[in-house]
Amino acid sequence: MSTRKQGTTLFSAILILVATTVVLQLWLLTVAMEALLRGNRQILVPSATGSTVLLLINGGLLRYVFRFDREVEGNQE
Repeated sequence: MSTRKQGTTLFSAILILVATTVVLQLWLLTVAMEALLRGNRQILVPSATGSTVLLLINGGLLRYVFRFDREVEGNQE
């Protein structure tokens, strides 16, 4: 399998993971806003923590994509 084909497959898989985590973050935001409007502040810290963890996962995936792209560009020259 060529490196370009592997990169395309890898990018597609990471894109699906990022889309899933973004949907989860939106769901956490909705839950937190509903809890805030109800006056239930106990859920705010766990939802913020979960959203931060998802943000870090997305950042790590983005960093991995950029590093893989740099390696592929370096091998083609």
